[in-house]
Amino acid sequence: MEFKNHQILCVGEMLWDRLPSGSKPGGAPMNVAIHLKAAGQIVFIAGRVGKDKAGQDLKKFIKKAGLELDLIQEDELLPTSEVIVELDQERNAKFIIKEPVAWDNIEFTDKLAEKAGESGVLIYGSLASRGKKSRDTILKLLDSDAVKLIDVNFRKPYDTKDIIEPLLKRSDIVKLNDDELRIIAGWHGKGSFEEKDLADWFANRYNVRMVCVTKGARGALLYSEGEIYEHNGFKVNVVDTVGAGDAFLAGFLISLFEKKPLADALSFACATGAFVAENEGATPVFNIDRIIQIMS
Repeated sequence: MEFKNHQILCVGEMLWDRLPSGSKPGGAPMNVAIHLKAAGQIVFIAGRVGKDKAGQDLKKFIKKAGLELDLIQEDELLPTSEVIVELDQERNAKFIIKEPVAWDNIEFTDKLAEKAGESGVLIYGSLASRGKKSRDTILKLLDSDAVKLIDVNFRKPYDTKDIIEPLLKRSDIVKLNDDELRIIAGWHGKGSFEEKDLADWFANRYNVRMVCVTKGARGALLYSEGEIYEHNGFKVNVVDTVGAGDAFLAGFLISLFEKKPLADALSFACATGAFVAENEGATPVFNIDRIIQIMS
């Protein structure tokens, strides 16, 4: 896949994950941006926080991670987002998301539009589109000529066809998990198909160039231009799965920039996700040596 440049803009939710062990910064676009920055990529983050202590603390964290704050808006009324995270016996995360919050109100600005126009990749998620204001902003940004990469994050009740499909139809690359793929296929009576056939159907239905399907401990599947690539994943001691999919996405994009063969890109993405799963929270300090060790 060709990119006009390697500058990345991540747009969407930024929040505090309230884990059983304490609070950790989170939000899929922010997690992806932090991993990409730590890996040496040119990346910018856009979102919205409240004019409160939680928002100021989040901005301090983002700045410490080396990201600029220019595109992070402050809301006078709505609070910074907080998400209650519960872990099951397998350490898989369940999220309780409050609303409305600041990132439901991301405004379209000239500065944001300019940055989208400059960027070679635009990363956005389905969750930030639950509210009309932020959804309209994201849809306007999709008029840019960047490669458009959506990270599907179904959180009930924000997993409806009328919210998700307009975003999918504007995307070049889609990353989603196997459950999300089957839900979307079910909207069209295709839920009983095999995963490989579903990925092929999905790519043609929404006219996307690549489909990445994460499958938890079972690894991942990639569809690209009629070809299917699979990886069984890597076995690690899982602390929690918060942010593992975001790390997978970052690892995959890094590999695309480096023009790795797609099978190798999928392997590196799986290893990057496994690295985060064996650590607490969504954004442990990026450790390329450990990722390579996991792969070996």
